[in-house]
Amino acid sequence: MKILILGAGQIGSNLAEHLVQEGHDITVVDTAYALLDELSTSLDIRTVAGKASHPSVLRDAGCDDTDILIAVTNSDEINMLACEVANAIFRTPTKVARIRDKDYLGQEALFSSKAIPVDVIISPEQLVTDSIYRLFEYPGALQVLDFADGRVQLVAVKAIEGGPLINKELATIGQHLPDVKTRVAAIYRQGAAIIPHGDTVIEEDDEVFFLASRQDTRTVMQELGKAEQGYRRVVIAGGGNVGERLAEKLEGSHQVKIIEANETRCHYLAERLSRAVVLHGRATRKRLLEEENIEDCDIFCALTNSDEDNIMSSLLAKRLGAHKVLTLITDPAYVELIQGGDIDVALSPQQITIGSILAYIRRGDMTRAYSLRRGAAEAIEAVAHGDARSSRLVGCRLDDLKMPEGVTIGAIIRGDEVIMEHHDASIEPDDHLILFLTDKRRLHDVERLFQVGVSYF
Repeated sequence: MKILILGAGQIGSNLAEHLVQEGHDITVVDTAYALLDELSTSLDIRTVAGKASHPSVLRDAGCDDTDILIAVTNSDEINMLACEVANAIFRTPTKVARIRDKDYLGQEALFSSKAIPVDVIISPEQLVTDSIYRLFEYPGALQVLDFADGRVQLVAVKAIEGGPLINKELATIGQHLPDVKTRVAAIYRQGAAIIPHGDTVIEEDDEVFFLASRQDTRTVMQELGKAEQGYRRVVIAGGGNVGERLAEKLEGSHQVKIIEANETRCHYLAERLSRAVVLHGRATRKRLLEEENIEDCDIFCALTNSDEDNIMSSLLAKRLGAHKVLTLITDPAYVELIQGGDIDVALSPQQITIGSILAYIRRGDMTRAYSLRRGAAEAIEAVAHGDARSSRLVGCRLDDLKMPEGVTIGAIIRGDEVIMEHHDASIEPDDHLILFLTDKRRLHDVERLFQVGVSYF
């Protein structure tokens, strides 16, 4: 697939790296020569220097035969205009735009074929805020992902000593939870993936990904570790877009303090937030954290634009007694180093944003796609089409399917029914399948499984 990425910043460069590994034909446009040189040196991609909204630049970048245009520059206006130019002049089939300003996002009529022709809108700040908020709904989770319009969730938790399922075989889950539909999709032990089977034993400190119906998620979490109380007292370091949006969502039901280094931004936040306490200062200052009784904090969220400040303030808060710390980190190398130590949850904005785009790039009818484990793994929801003659899946029993190595089918969604994997279950037309790929390199094999052809028997 030919993909044109406008913007070589953190989102654009990470997206280019992710997609070129899958064999896509990638071109990146930016005005920053240094960023383009760095990308062309490290990746097998084409780069074009110029303003992303200019027709001549888009023509030089091959927009006339591009399958998908993804506009992720730092300017909402340039992203919108680029989509409009691509549609009017080059008839680009699919146009994705990053829109950050809430004032634009609130105008639904603005984005249509009769106005600004954007097919897919992504708002990284909103995506990150929503991801964090889901963790507040499920204290103790490392990650919570929604499938089937939220009816099924994929949850990552750390197995903790004392959990009823620790040191037990997975086959015993049915005995522990006879009325709960759940399935373990993958286990990571010391960073290595384990494909779960009935005789697989969950060990302490394992990172366990399980699927469950929304109403059963908390019950399964309690089987893997001690039940955690909800987060009531929250300290947010960083009053940027993510910090502000999270405080807005939480201040009605939580005790929220937000620490911001910029005095002008503090005044803005104080006017916008009705109940949250806004503090002027740096969260890396020990004295400030002590004065605000950080030891009474249920969760400390480091959400500034600086990885280094986020990491240092999180470590300091944890050492001073904060019960749990959540840290926003843009550099994937940092995420690899720190998660699982003093920092309880590390989130990557790039991976969250990339996951929101993947479903529009995948071949076959994929309705959800999430990038996991720093891009090495993936979880997808795909629809089985065709019949027994035209499809490799429809009409097959699950125990007869030869799935690619490292790929597990966790659940089948059939209308309003949720079917956790049973070996004797058969796939029917229009079933939604939720799959976990411990090795993203198997993605093309999975895509082929879902492709329908009249010549297939």
